[in-house]
Amino acid sequence: MKPFKKWFGSKTEGAEIAAQLSSDNVPNHVAVIMDGNGRWAQKRGLPRVAGHHSGMKNVKKITMAANDIGVQVLTMYAFSTENWKRPKEEVEYLMKLPLEFFPKEIEELIANNVQIRMTGWKESLPDYTLKAIQDAIDQTKHNTGLILNFALNYGSRKEMLSGIQQLVRDAKDQKINPEDIDDAMFSKYLLTDPLPDPDLLIRTSGELRISNFMLWQLAYSELYFTELCWPEFTEAHFYEAVKEYQRRARRYGGL
Repeated sequence: MKPFKKWFGSKTEGAEIAAQLSSDNVPNHVAVIMDGNGRWAQKRGLPRVAGHHSGMKNVKKITMAANDIGVQVLTMYAFSTENWKRPKEEVEYLMKLPLEFFPKEIEELIANNVQIRMTGWKESLPDYTLKAIQDAIDQTKHNTGLILNFALNYGSRKEMLSGIQQLVRDAKDQKINPEDIDDAMFSKYLLTDPLPDPDLLIRTSGELRISNFMLWQLAYSELYFTELCWPEFTEAHFYEAVKEYQRRARRYGGL
């Protein structure tokens, strides 16, 4: 396996770890459940929203770290279909974070050839949230580098049920033959199409569950859990997760 020869420089925390990674075994798609923002803040005597703000700032750091080693897709689980159950004030704060994040970071994201996408349902999202995201999508649509994909108002069970319903409609309309339905066809009915399935899932904060996130797509993904809360998950920790991924043998049910 070829180690990275790229010089990451002092600007990148964990450059020494990054240099140890194999350049021919980088996960194509990394998905992240950014958990523990509120708990991180509460441990420090801060309001939960302070943790979400710190977590937002961490998104760019990890995006740049992923971009540096050649990750093609980075999906961040930003807000689930279940998160609407949280206190109204917290939800409203989360919905306003894109208005702060994108104007601050869009120039650097463009300079690094990053393309913004969103996976989720637009209904229920405030108009100002959608506008901030759509503006970022439009500004980066011609970029050809890493895809930074935000899973926002996303839930995997709803996604699969919606896909099945459309499959049934298409079969009734004789657009498809039920006997022809296979993994590849079903994947095209999911919100993540045409993105590849994640190779690596990272979840922070010590929780050991998937939480209704990409249940179909994660079938053969490598799972990496850390006790660290998302605001304290650095570039070095990201590279350690990739390093662990590179130690594993992906057999897909074979030997």
